[in-house]
Amino acid sequence: MSLALNSIRPASKSTSRALAVAARSYSTKEKTLKERFGEQVPEKVEQIKKLKKEHGNAVLGEVTLDQIYGGQRGIKALVWEGSVLDSEEGIRFRGKTIPEVQKELPKAPGGNEPLPEGLFWLLLTGEVPTEGQVRSLSAEFAARSELPKHVQEIIDRAPPSLHPMAQLSMAVTALESESLFTKAYEKGVNKKDYWQYAYEDSIDLIAKLPSIAARIYRNVFKDGKVAPVDASLDYSANFAKQLGYDSEEFKELMRLYLTIHSDHEGGNVSAHTTHLVGSALSSPFLSVAAGLNGLAGPLHGKANQEVLEWILEMKSKIGSDVTKKDIETYLWDTLKAGRVVPGYGHAVLRKTDPRYTAQREFALKHMPNYDLFHLVSTIYEVAPGVLTEHGKTKNPWPNVDSHSGVLLQYYGLTEQSYYTVLFGVSRAIGVLPQIIIDRAVGAPIERPKSFSTEKYAELVGAKL
Repeated sequence: MSLALNSIRPASKSTSRALAVAARSYSTKEKTLKERFGEQVPEKVEQIKKLKKEHGNAVLGEVTLDQIYGGQRGIKALVWEGSVLDSEEGIRFRGKTIPEVQKELPKAPGGNEPLPEGLFWLLLTGEVPTEGQVRSLSAEFAARSELPKHVQEIIDRAPPSLHPMAQLSMAVTALESESLFTKAYEKGVNKKDYWQYAYEDSIDLIAKLPSIAARIYRNVFKDGKVAPVDASLDYSANFAKQLGYDSEEFKELMRLYLTIHSDHEGGNVSAHTTHLVGSALSSPFLSVAAGLNGLAGPLHGKANQEVLEWILEMKSKIGSDVTKKDIETYLWDTLKAGRVVPGYGHAVLRKTDPRYTAQREFALKHMPNYDLFHLVSTIYEVAPGVLTEHGKTKNPWPNVDSHSGVLLQYYGLTEQSYYTVLFGVSRAIGVLPQIIIDRAVGAPIERPKSFSTEKYAELVGAKL
């Protein structure tokens, strides 16, 4: 490297000791994630050069005026290595379906759900890590989890009335003070080394997000006390502990939740925003903070909060021990009132979201008799038919948001306004690999062409 990492990283005796302990505890001859990705970079750069040289003028499709005015829906215009969303199969992480990821990724001792640390490794390298590699990554996250004092103070001084997502965004932005990427750039680091500093920032951010999120939760809804991180636990188990939950089932839910909510192609608001801001060479901290602000919107990540509020409203009016006819009547009343049925439909999917299915299987295993799960299951049986008959949706099937809140309610995490924060912690795991890849391959700043309505009318030969 043209500029040593140690010359920029602020000295921290406690962090250094923790890292040393973690390294000794999980010493392995296997390559670390950073080493493995570093080996892949030259080949990836050459692949892209060759592809552009030989096929740079290839036409991949046409763009219609409807697409431009319809939110750029379906336009092939982004590079996203981690996942591809198929309208029928759902998300594939590096080519692997959710059931395959659940089966193949390493798990906690005695656990059945995949560890999100393993998914991060998969998204960055395209390879399934070994158990030892994931344990080392878990230990590294734990060792880097301590928050700077000023970030703690920002969270602690935030009024409880400030939405948890706004607090999360502020805290992540404040971590810019710790950015090795920004410090390296200011010192004139070689472009070829950008990715190494983006990697360090990304690992730091992922490591600190549970501590930020838990501090927000405990301040706003509990007693303000956050349990310390235990270096022997995996990422999700530590997060559950910091939130104040010791149940093994809840830890398993966090492993599943953080894995399946992480990545969903590059065109969704939070992923695209993170990529766009990162393309300006903003640090991973600033890039993810921008993505979190997009995730906070009701048409994106906040939808899971709205779904649960709608379900609880339904329960208050018709109860939870309901018949299909009860649900059908309520759905029609909702639609006739000009409201949407939240948690149903998707911009791309045309089948039941596999993420919904994964959560449903978790519920069938751990809470089959829970009244809210019974309600959600009955809605699942009835809603597609009603929405199809209503004729105003291309996809009458449930998406990921229609189930997650019910699972959290079962274990006592009942504060709906906090749910998007959990989504944000997960989404960072999905978007940061692409930030690292972008810096490794020298991705340019994103700058599409725009026209006025009058100019578009001219281009298509129309008169306004």
